[in-house]
Amino acid sequence: MKNRPNVIFIYADDLGRGMLSCYGQKQFQTPNIDRIAGEGIQFGHAYGCHICAPARASLLCGIHDCHAGRWTFTRGGIYVDYAKGLISLEDIYELIHNTGIEQRSEDIYLPMVFKQAGYITGQIGKLEWGFSTSGTEIEQHGWDYHYGYYDHQMCHGYYPPFMFENNKRINIEGNTDPQCGKGYAMTHPKYWEYHRDKSDKKVYSQDLFDEKIISFITANRDKPFFLYHPSQLPHGMINVETIYPEVYNNKILTETEKEYASMVIRLDRTVKLIQDTLNELGIADNTILIFTADNGHAFYYGYERTGYDQLSIEGKKADHFNVLYTSESFGDIFDGNNSMTGCKTSSFEGGVRVPLVISWPGHIKPGLKTDTVVANYDFMATMAELLGTSAGKYKDSVSYLPVLLGNKEHFHGHDYIVYAGEHGPALLTKEGWKFRTYIHKNYNFNVFGATLDEIEGMISYTLHNVFDDYREEKNLIDEKSEIARKLRRLLLKECNGNFINGTTQPHFAFLGR
Repeated sequence: MKNRPNVIFIYADDLGRGMLSCYGQKQFQTPNIDRIAGEGIQFGHAYGCHICAPARASLLCGIHDCHAGRWTFTRGGIYVDYAKGLISLEDIYELIHNTGIEQRSEDIYLPMVFKQAGYITGQIGKLEWGFSTSGTEIEQHGWDYHYGYYDHQMCHGYYPPFMFENNKRINIEGNTDPQCGKGYAMTHPKYWEYHRDKSDKKVYSQDLFDEKIISFITANRDKPFFLYHPSQLPHGMINVETIYPEVYNNKILTETEKEYASMVIRLDRTVKLIQDTLNELGIADNTILIFTADNGHAFYYGYERTGYDQLSIEGKKADHFNVLYTSESFGDIFDGNNSMTGCKTSSFEGGVRVPLVISWPGHIKPGLKTDTVVANYDFMATMAELLGTSAGKYKDSVSYLPVLLGNKEHFHGHDYIVYAGEHGPALLTKEGWKFRTYIHKNYNFNVFGATLDEIEGMISYTLHNVFDDYREEKNLIDEKSEIARKLRRLLLKECNGNFINGTTQPHFAFLGR
């Protein structure tokens, strides 16, 4: 296109949409994220994935996370061993580059869509691939610049002893804890002592990201750029430099809840920093801002109310079948999943429906709201259509550019989208029909695996219409049996003939350590 806009994509981590005031949060405000929604479009039915790594693979590849053999992810924590001196960087790269499904010459990833149009591409934050990656892998995916973590387990702490910048280790002075400040579980007697001791935790990771974000935008202000910022915030463990004034004197919140709220507020301040930088450089009017999240809400902050995080008021853990996650039953004062059923790892709406707000001055009409069903993997095709480039072959991605530009009548969209879950996949049609599977964990594979007939008795099915049944409370599987049979066939096809492909485990590539 003639005037190529800059594009900044901000990817929150485990941020339930109910944590944003533009989606209804009452305990505090997120004015800068709200500003994107107010100046642009807010989606009511945007979907991510059930956990972090599939969401990133889906976004970068333009495909859903239920295919067999399209992608794999490695375990996290290997760079913690590196921080402790137990393994060399060379050995890590050897493991990562020879494990799982490797990149093919014809593969096209999200940054490549921009590079075809002459963009500079940058990635700053919780770096992309699997639960552990390498600088070589990131460069092969099409990033000109990258800064951040290579290990998602290290991302569970906010005080890294080192980061990587363009494949080079950068030590962070004052941060000496190889656990990055993650340390003990909240139930451990030493947790609070460790948590509050900042002698080996001096520099907060989001401060580092902010500095690099400003530098990248400033350095590339005279050329079109694509900046991808996958933040850690507000993923647990709960850790923030300070409790912010917005919640400090809120007497109905526990200390843990105040800290978690401050993590969300901290991310909102990064959004403000980006907005201010764009305005100061005079490029705000030619920049598309996207804010979304990888998966649904995660309940990290219930410790002081229930005695342990992620347990219900009755002391039960959600299994997404007998024990369902709701804000009421788990004592979630923030209503982080926006009054839906489910949370992270589940295929309920609360586990996969995410916030999505997009602004583009002069092109997206301010204050738009839409219930169009879109998936995170659609962003790739949307940008390809905008820029007149190619997203490549064998993609599930569908462009929603007409929706952004107010031409919804020209948008056909998906007949349905699919996504995985811890216990099985789900399919959602554009009319709101949702077919869910639940694979019970008492099945056994034989030496040659298992056919669908062999595990059929171990699978439960539900059917809801989420446009009419927001909380997925009314199972219509018997009443609408013909619809259920049709959707079951479609979902099985998308899972390449095996619902197991719509769970997390088949996509793990074991590193052998």
